[in-house]
Amino acid sequence: MAFTREQIRESIERAGDEHWQALVRHHTDVYPESNPTPGDVCRAEAERLNDLGLAENPHLKLVESRVERIPPAVRITHVFEDLDKDTQFETEPFTDYE
Repeated sequence: MAFTREQIRESIERAGDEHWQALVRHHTDVYPESNPTPGDVCRAEAERLNDLGLAENPHLKLVESRVERIPPAVRITHVFEDLDKDTQFETEPFTDYE
């Protein structure tokens, strides 16, 4: 089943409030400029993870998504659990959404 915007938001929130707030500040701190909204970023990340085929693997579970501000962009790293191996791994950090 494909990842949704809501699932990505929930995974960012699981990482801790500071990660969600980093995404919100990325949008609001540049006023009157307009970086993508947190919802736009979550939607794009869901599409990106789906394109990578990570949603198609039934043995993977999205644990959390970490957001770090790297002005003028954000860096996002997703943590997955491999249910077969009982291990976790991180995706390569992705920097974008200026």
